[in-house]
Amino acid sequence: MAQANGAGEEELTVGVVVAETGRLAGLGEPLAYAMSLLRPKLRRVTRGGRSHAVRLVGRDSRSSADGARRAVRELVEDERARIVLTLAGTEVLPAVADACEAAGVPCVSSTFPWQVYYYGRGATDRAPFRWTYHFCWGLDDIADTFADLWELAGGPGRTVGCLWNDGPQGAWSRHAERGFLPVARARGHHLVDPGGYREPAAGFDGHFSAFRECGAEIVTSAATGADLGLFRARATEHGVSPRLITCSRWLAYPPVPTDGRRPPQAGVATLVYWTPDHPYRSSIDGMRAAELAEAYERDTGRQWLQPLGLAYALFEVAAHALANADDPTDPASIAAALGGTRLETIAGPLDWTSGPVPNIATVRLAGGQWQPGRRYPYELVVVDSRRPEGLPAGGDLILTG
Repeated sequence: MAQANGAGEEELTVGVVVAETGRLAGLGEPLAYAMSLLRPKLRRVTRGGRSHAVRLVGRDSRSSADGARRAVRELVEDERARIVLTLAGTEVLPAVADACEAAGVPCVSSTFPWQVYYYGRGATDRAPFRWTYHFCWGLDDIADTFADLWELAGGPGRTVGCLWNDGPQGAWSRHAERGFLPVARARGHHLVDPGGYREPAAGFDGHFSAFRECGAEIVTSAATGADLGLFRARATEHGVSPRLITCSRWLAYPPVPTDGRRPPQAGVATLVYWTPDHPYRSSIDGMRAAELAEAYERDTGRQWLQPLGLAYALFEVAAHALANADDPTDPASIAAALGGTRLETIAGPLDWTSGPVPNIATVRLAGGQWQPGRRYPYELVVVDSRRPEGLPAGGDLILTG
């Protein structure tokens, strides 16, 4: 339970819904690390002459929507959380945000295209959410980033095969107004979509036929690692040999060779939203992106990964909102502070005052590719850095043919 300190001052609890177990544990791990790293640095928030004690409390979502709702309930009812943070997946993140919206508790989240978060949860341009806020890139940003990569691979007007499922990722990617498809077409590319497949995929015969018939040399996808691996394993025998694959899902994690075999993500191009080379600093203690990645590798023995920067930034946003709220014990005051937030973070500039819609701040993207590395078997190389300011390119795009 939230308690008062010795001076009678009530602590402000920041609740964190983190996937400690289940299929999303890989996404929960950098969030748990950021929480442990920042816990001793976020003991108090101060503004002017006012100061409040802060504590960070986590609950396991169990990688499920039901677990996420239970975690929110425990944080709000048992711990009296004043604000809730999360990184999660397609089903879990909306469950956290919806539970906070229903409970009247501010929530900040990331790692989910903003159109799916916003419109997919029922908001409109005229009827935004009251309590829930989000920062991320959009499907339109992914389309622009991938179009940059396609044009690096062969100039404008590419024919691109679409490997999209029949779930939310595929449905929003092909959305006629708010998805990936209209932006890519507006860039002059011809997208061939044979229709959605059910996950986990059993095969892609229809996709292979369509891609072979249209002569697609590029394939774009939002597939899981397993389905992407299945597609790549069977493509050649079906006469499909794409020179480039772009994929936006599960590509934030370093590919790991298994039994000496090439992992399915190897050579795949993807979006880049955070690296040690990004010229960003923490608003809490001035830590650089490179220093955060170094600390993570030193403390965990594992390769840095992109969600780490966004996980850390969640706590920056929460601390800023609590420090700037007129009354940090009042949910409505915290929500108002979130809506007025403009902050330079370790994940880059975040601005909720000029987002594409209310409740949203956007993250800048670059284009990258998983290539054989020097320190690790595969490393994410920035191959197109024209959009984020100050980010250097680390290499050239490598095509397979």
